[in-house]
Order: sequence, then structure tokens, then C-alpha cells
Amino acid sequence: MRRQLIAIALAGGLVGVAGVALAACDDDVRPVAAVSPGVTREPCPKALDRTKGCIYLGFISGLTGGPRAAYAAAFTEAQQRFWDRVNRAGGIGGHEIDAETYVRDDGSDPITHARVYKEIRGKVLALGQTMDGPTTASVITEMRADDMVAVPASSTSAWGFEPLVIESGASYCEEGLTAVEHGSISGPLRSVMAIHLPGDYGDDHAAGVKAAAAAYNATFINIKTDPGADRQSGAVDAILARRPDLVTLAVGPAETAVIVQAAAAGGFTGLIVGASPTWDPELLRGPAAPALGELYQQTSPWFPWSADRPGLRAMREALGAAGPREGQVAGWTSSYPLKAALEAAANNRGLTRAGMARAVRDMRSVDYEGMLLDDMNDLASRRAVGSMILSPARGTGVDDVPVVREFFNDPVVAGFTPGQPCFQEL
Repeated sequence: MRRQLIAIALAGGLVGVAGVALAACDDDVRPVAAVSPGVTREPCPKALDRTKGCIYLGFISGLTGGPRAAYAAAFTEAQQRFWDRVNRAGGIGGHEIDAETYVRDDGSDPITHARVYKEIRGKVLALGQTMDGPTTASVITEMRADDMVAVPASSTSAWGFEPLVIESGASYCEEGLTAVEHGSISGPLRSVMAIHLPGDYGDDHAAGVKAAAAAYNATFINIKTDPGADRQSGAVDAILARRPDLVTLAVGPAETAVIVQAAAAGGFTGLIVGASPTWDPELLRGPAAPALGELYQQTSPWFPWSADRPGLRAMREALGAAGPREGQVAGWTSSYPLKAALEAAANNRGLTRAGMARAVRDMRSVDYEGMLLDDMNDLASRRAVGSMILSPARGTGVDDVPVVREFFNDPVVAGFTPGQPCFQEL
């Protein structure tokens, strides 16, 4: 599986969650002379250098609906600051990047996602963001036909089978593998319980847990649960009845708080490791905080917000008073491979859809400025380090997250090569 790898509204536009700019409609954007879809000789609407052309990127995000709206806003804001930094450094191939005009809110609804994709598909060179697996899946056939390079704001292992979807960091499946390897360091694992939501997030993670449990000769206990904090009694009962050595979670933050707090109240003292979407810093201010501090750790595909890495220092400087917020590191990190693809296409005089597709297929490395490993196609290397292990409930917020283990050699993750998306194998 290949491991590759808004903020002021336009005049007349709308301001979305947390200041992220949303264009009111395409009629508000002045006409431009097209060279290729999403590439013009005319400058961007808010150009820093009006002698340069413009590359328009599309962003389809769940900014005002669903459980991840705040995360989506922070993710998008970080991406916009990333591209502003690129423009201030001179842009790419004689062009600046517009990351505001074609920002659209899908409300986390696949039907809306498909509609807005159709609205902007002929006006952008690539998608700087497509939010969530199910919404992206609603247009994946059209994206293939359009040669549309896209940055996902989700980590399903399916993206490793989509050549033009350029993801960064570990998939949910690989996070599951790493969680089990981490759980094994304190002694032999006899049983591992995966509590997860259905779909390409929860099932993907649980499939990785299942594969790793088999590698460690541990009994795998599969507990699929429904979304909702008030619907976790079955999951809690399963923990207290089976008392597994390790519990993994692929749920949302609200479910995480209920499960961990109730398990602790029932006398469970084992390790609980959650996938990256299970955490929200707001949990530190809730009644589950003490139990989370005692039992909960988390896998993470990248360094935490405050880490001393060149890319993170640049991100914090670019965000200024806009940080810290959960989702910013993910948004910033995910933009590096698209920048590399744009640079490669520009160097080959191919700032077209076909040129971008060639650039992505030929890409061998990405400079993540120390946020991830640079070699995108060294599968053994990327898988061998899996994820980091954090203990966010023992910190004070986004900018204070204790690291339990940095990226570490993980032979189980390195040796796992599914022939299809992991969630299809659960």
C-alpha cells in the first residue's frame, strides 16, 4: 500500500467557523483567463505580486455540521496559512496559490459534498482538502476521471489504493497496528479488545488491531458500537466482563470520555489506546479527565503542536494568535505533498491536471520539514515507525501534550501489506 504521502472573506462572502473564509458564490469572483482548469495568467484576487499568475485550489470541508466542525475549521485555517507562507516565499512556477476562493462547506454530508464538487471541479487545479472518507467516496469516481489530485482530511487505508489521493502519516489501520505493538511492551498480550464505530474509520482501525493481535498470538475481541455518548453501555459492559489486557478505541471524543470513565469506575486498570480522532482537548475540562489521565493514551501520525521541529516552528509562526487548536498540525502537515507535486509539475511545464497526475505518480520524496519521514515510497521505513504514542490527558491542552514514545521501529506494522483497504478485511 502506497504511503505518500479560509482567513478573511472575499467581498460579499461569508465567514464560516472560526474565521475560515467561505466564498459566497462563484458569481462573486471576477472572470479570469484560464490556461488550464484552475490555472490563470491573471493574478489571484488577493495577490501579493500582481505580475504572477494564479493557481486555484479547492477545499471541501465539514465546517458547519457534524462532530468534526471545529477540527475541520482548524485544519482548513492551517492549510490557508501554509499556502500564504508559500506565496510569501515567491509562490510556485510563476504563480501564487489561491486557497480562499473555492472553499466550500459540505456539512459533512456526502450529497452536499458531491454537489459542491461538481460546482468547482472545472475551476480548480487540485483539491487542497477533501474532508472525511464517506464524503470523499461520494465523488471518487469523478475525481479519477478528472485527474484530480486531492489531499484527504481523513486517514482511511483506502487512500493508499487511490494514486491521486496524496495522504500523509499513518492510516487508521496502521494506527491500530501500532497500538497493539505499544500495548505489548509491558508484557505478553493475552487478549485485545477493539471498540469501534462502523465504517471506514472504525472498521479500518479495528482491522489493524485484529492483524496485530494475531501476530502477537492474542485473542481478538471485536466490539462494534454505535455513535453517541449515551449508547456505550454495551462497550463498557464488554470491558468489565472480559477484562482484556489492552482496549483500543476508534470512536469520537464523546464516546471516549464515557467509555474510559465508566471502565475506570468499574475497576478496570488496563491500558486503553485511542486512535487520533478519539481525542479532543475539551475532555480535559470534563468529568472523565482523571480517568483519562490514568488509563488513556493515544496514537498520533505526527508530532504534537508544541514539538521542536522546523515545520512546526514555521506553523506556529504562521498561525500566530490563531493557535493552538486541534487539527492545525494535521492541516499543515497534509499540505506538504501537494506543494511538492505543484513544484514538480511546474518544473516540468505541466501545471495541468495531467501534469499534476504525472508528478504525483513519479513522486519519490517530500520535504516535510522534519514533521514526518521524507521518503514517501520507502514502505518498510514508513511502516516501521507507525505512529507516535501520546498521553494528552496528562497535559494541559493542544500546546502541552506529553509524548510517551516517539516514532519507533514496529516490525508488525512494517510487515503488514494488505491487498485491499483494511476495513474490507475486518
